[in-house]
Amino acid sequence: MAARSNPAAQAERMLTIERTFDAPRSLVFACWTQKEHLDAWSCPRGYSISHSEGDLRPGGRWRVCMVAPDGSELWLGGVYRDIVPNELIVMTHVWDGEDGKPGHETLLTLRFEERGGKTKLTLHQAVFDSVESRDGHEGGWGEALDKLAEHMAAGQGDAP
Repeated sequence: MAARSNPAAQAERMLTIERTFDAPRSLVFACWTQKEHLDAWSCPRGYSISHSEGDLRPGGRWRVCMVAPDGSELWLGGVYRDIVPNELIVMTHVWDGEDGKPGHETLLTLRFEERGGKTKLTLHQAVFDSVESRDGHEGGWGEALDKLAEHMAAGQGDAP
């Protein structure tokens, strides 16, 4: 238990990913907040979204079901904590356990920065319950962010 309160142990269970997208900030933000966009890209390759809903406001809940390549369903959800249009989304992120009850909760913070017509996204998620969980999320987010770039490059959405 002492290792969990150790700052060094916590640091190794945090994830930060930075990506720059060749798209305006308003479009990148829309892709994180609008169902038609989220359903198209927000899961790793080979997975699909069978259900998604969200109440995009502080205190609003969100819920998603990802379907794995083998057909198994993976449910997750959380609560929006803070939203600043085109700048910031802060929300909890919780996977359901096999018993259907919420598991370990992390905090997901997304920052959107204008970079001369491009957008720098900084994704920070913490604190994971293990380094293995952090690493799994790093791979999953990496694939999903690749899909997001492809989604926008294919003209799947226009800037609002």
